[in-house]
Amino acid sequence: MKNKSHNESGAAIYGLGFIGAAVYFIGHAASTGAGIAGFFKALVWPAFLVYELMKYLGM
Repeated sequence: MKNKSHNESGAAIYGLGFIGAAVYFIGHAASTGAGIAGFFKALVWPAFLVYELMKYLGM
């Protein structure tokens, strides 16, 4: 069997990031609709991170 520990650690980091992003986005929501949108934003938080990093670097 192959060693897949590097894949599992990435999933754990993404999972913790998802939980943190969900708490942040839902906690700052002003309405139920904004809370639901926050949940979906939490699913794609890495895309927001990369976009803002590239914008900051002027790419």
